[in-house]
Amino acid sequence: YCKGKDIVKKGRRKKKFETVQLYYCNNCKKVFTPQKVKGKQFPLSIILDGLSLYNTGWTLEESCKLLKEKYGLEVKPSTLSDWVKEFQPLCRYSRMREFGLKLFSANQVIQSVKLFHRQVFEFKYHRAKIALILQEFKHTRFEPLREFLDLISVECPHQLFRDGARMSELKPGFDLSEVIFRKKHNFACRIAELVLQAVADNKLRHKAIQDFMIANDSVSVACEVPVYLKEEDVEHMQKELGFVIPDIFSTPTGEKISAITGHIDILQIRNGAIHILDYKPDAEKHRPIEQLTLYAIALSRLTGLRLYEFKCGWFDNESYFEFFPLHVIYKLRKKQKEENPAQCKLPLVGGTTNGIQI
Repeated sequence: YCKGKDIVKKGRRKKKFETVQLYYCNNCKKVFTPQKVKGKQFPLSIILDGLSLYNTGWTLEESCKLLKEKYGLEVKPSTLSDWVKEFQPLCRYSRMREFGLKLFSANQVIQSVKLFHRQVFEFKYHRAKIALILQEFKHTRFEPLREFLDLISVECPHQLFRDGARMSELKPGFDLSEVIFRKKHNFACRIAELVLQAVADNKLRHKAIQDFMIANDSVSVACEVPVYLKEEDVEHMQKELGFVIPDIFSTPTGEKISAITGHIDILQIRNGAIHILDYKPDAEKHRPIEQLTLYAIALSRLTGLRLYEFKCGWFDNESYFEFFPLHVIYKLRKKQKEENPAQCKLPLVGGTTNGIQI
């Protein structure tokens, strides 16, 4: 109501299937619950799971049976059908669901593999969604990405991920002076806003958002995608392509790193490009530009696709930021800028933050 931050806990409200924490605002004197989805008999987590099961390919009856096995609660098919209609604007895979089921059965649509890389990562890959997306003319050139995802479960070099350095922990020192990133509020923010209302444990935020996007949106094709870079990969990009990449394989003590590795939060194909996304709580304060650039370089090498085809972004429930990784490691020479002014930087959108134009 008032956007105030002076709030305190004010007891609990007991509902039929859950107990909800209440809060009191000392500014506007109102009692409220944190959820924006109101008037539901069932907990939001059950509703979201029901949507994911149905959009994966199970029938209404089968989805309700699976919900009962997991939560012990009886959900009627008519109730689930109402949820599907209500949340259809955020579950755009629903328009592709019928075609996906002609390619794969419900238990084959999403391939899931646990990867034991220092910690456990659950790689998920929506086989039906990527098959349908690649049928579009503007996306047919991304077939190598599907081939790469198909092979992860059988050919992933697990030893590199146990011994190599993590991309998220490196500080490569890229020149970010000419990088433009744009802020907006898009579909990913709306999904995060919905899903986070059902997550009580902050450690489960990533997984909850990934699981919902893989099953329900129309563009997310994989999550927790393992990628890696070796020194010879970077040398090739430096010598053959003229990319400016700092030395990322030497430690401060002079030791050599065999490989650097990472796991892409969410991989999307949309609008003629491959999008690498990272969920970051409080995205306004985070700038994972270097980490996402390394992800893009690694995926480019592993798939053989040009870095030009990739865009990177990070988001939370309020903001989405995106940039071109090519702008981080490839700088136009002065002569090129004069001959091809269309390739130069776009006009400033807002100003400068930490030397980065926005």
